[in-house]
Parts: sequence; structure tokens; C-alpha cells
Amino acid sequence: MIMGLTGGIASGKSTVSALLIKKGARLIDADAIAREIMLPGHEVLAAVTEYFGEGILLPDGTLNRTKLGDIVFHDPEALKALNGLTHPVIRRETRERMQAMERETPERLIIVDIPLLFESGLDDMFERILVVYAPREVQLERLKRRNGLTQDQAEARLNSQMDIELKRSKADYIIDNSGDLADTERQIAVLWDRLGLPC
Repeated sequence: MIMGLTGGIASGKSTVSALLIKKGARLIDADAIAREIMLPGHEVLAAVTEYFGEGILLPDGTLNRTKLGDIVFHDPEALKALNGLTHPVIRRETRERMQAMERETPERLIIVDIPLLFESGLDDMFERILVVYAPREVQLERLKRRNGLTQDQAEARLNSQMDIELKRSKADYIIDNSGDLADTERQIAVLWDRLGLPC
């Protein structure tokens, strides 16, 4: 089975992914693919730099993610342009990796972590969708603490995504990651049994 995994920013998708891998799932991480295509020498970084200007690069030629984030998270048109340059390549690479993994290990659960799964209209790629949930106020506090953001910066990033409650309503399965790790682990174990996967 191939399952899409999504959630809001700072909801704990990485924690849930790691716990699923520990149980035996395989992971395709769209964020990792997104980072790969923004490395120096990649055609996508070149296109993004051409569009937004050299100011989004650090002196060593790598992407200044904070600078680019400040541009796109306050300008819907800029975010749309960035997504137009990056999403088709991320989508293609994700599909290729899904097909390869399914050929290699058809008996295992394959998790595809895509933060903007619903926003990008990718839900039809998957048999089932798992949403990692944390209430908005929890997301905000985690995001400020993790990324050193102000309240306004954190809210701008949250506002660029679909509301977490709407994502929750679209899920086939939900892991509520607003509690402690032990609680999340218990929910993962229940889900694993529910899916009838081998321990």
C-alpha cells in the first residue's frame, strides 16, 4: 500500500514518519526532494534564482531559505510562482520513487510525506491519506520555538497552507501529535494493527 502523509507545518510529520519507518514502512520525503532540487547546479535552483534574483542566494551559491521564505510567505503571487517552478519537478521525482519502491518491496507500506498534498491536488495519487494533526496554537508555538520566528512570521507561514482542521476533515486516518511521544507511539501501533501490517 502507498499512503500519502501530510499535516500542517510543525504538526510533527517527521516524528510520525520516523515511527512508521521503525515499524517497517518505507519513506519518500517530498521535502527532501525539494531540498535536492534547490542545491547549487540543479536546473530548478537556476530557474528560481532567475525569477527572484541573486538576492535569494548566500555568498557560497546556496539558497538563503529565510530570504526566499520572507518573500513568498508574504506574497501569494510570489508563492504561486515558486510552486510553479518547483512542484512539477517534485511531483515527477516523487512518482518515479514511488514506482521504484513498489517494484522493490510490494509487501511493505510506503509512506509519501508531502506537506502540501491537498494544496497541490495530489490526493488522487494515494489509496489512503494520513494526516498528522496538531491544533493551530500548538503549531504556532512549535514553529516559533523551532525556527526562531516572530508571531507574525509564524502566522504568515501557517496562513500560506490549508487550515489544519480542513486537512483533518479530509483524512482517511489521523494521528493527533499534540501530546507526548508515548501517546503518538500508541496511536501508530493502533493504526499499524488496523492496516493489518506485519509487526
